[in-house]
Amino acid sequence: MTSADTSTTTAAKEHARSQAGAITDSMPVVPASAWPTLPSGIDPARLTWAETVPGGRYTTKVLARGTRLRLRDLDGRACAHLLLYRADAPWERLNVADTVKVPWQAYTGAGHPLLSDQGRVLATVVSDGSGRHDALCGTTSLASNTAKYGDGSLHSASPAGRELLTVAAAKHGLARRDLPPSLSFFHGVRVGEDGSLRSIGSAGADTAVDLVIHLPVIVLIANTAHPLDPSPTYDTTALEVLAWSGADVAEPVDGDPEYRRAFLNTEDVWAAAQFQGRELA
Repeated sequence: MTSADTSTTTAAKEHARSQAGAITDSMPVVPASAWPTLPSGIDPARLTWAETVPGGRYTTKVLARGTRLRLRDLDGRACAHLLLYRADAPWERLNVADTVKVPWQAYTGAGHPLLSDQGRVLATVVSDGSGRHDALCGTTSLASNTAKYGDGSLHSASPAGRELLTVAAAKHGLARRDLPPSLSFFHGVRVGEDGSLRSIGSAGADTAVDLVIHLPVIVLIANTAHPLDPSPTYDTTALEVLAWSGADVAEPVDGDPEYRRAFLNTEDVWAAAQFQGRELA
């Protein structure tokens, strides 16, 4: 690799402009329609988010209702720690306890709703090619990563999930105190008969999970090692993030009564917001 000459203002300007249109593994592609490997059957114009997030990095975006969000573990050691907040009311946010309680299921998979702390569905998992996720452990802390890897600070080689999510949240006016427990994708955990938690790792490379967004949300994602990752070294690999418009926000056909009630709560608040919008227009 050769280093660019940025020792003068003119050289720095020329270098910066030469990067226009370049696709890297550490920043969003803008516009997203320029993403080189489109999802099958998706018109490029529908793509609203496309990037690769290296291990130890974070990303964030505001997504509209009816967006389909796809997370892909490219090399088998990504771990996406996810938080969701209502974009129009960010004090309403993902509640992992209710996400487990409402569908009576601790293990996240296809058909699993992601609930807010006010009983509404922020998103639903509609496709799961991994089956290795976790709603029980949350993410890592500065103290836990420092104890395990020697450093867990933001700019270290092994940044903790809470450090990454804190910076992502700040981009939306949210603070560290606004970070609830997160939901993890691509690193599974199982509960033993004695109540102990056991890592079952990932499902390998090139697995994906798709979510449909029910209400406009702020998405925060930290791609960092799971708290129970048995590896003594920090080996987190890249996460692909794609999103596109036009997904169907469908009522659950065979959902439990609690899920259906949460869905109706969501549709009610969405319908009211649309009505208010028309009145104000």
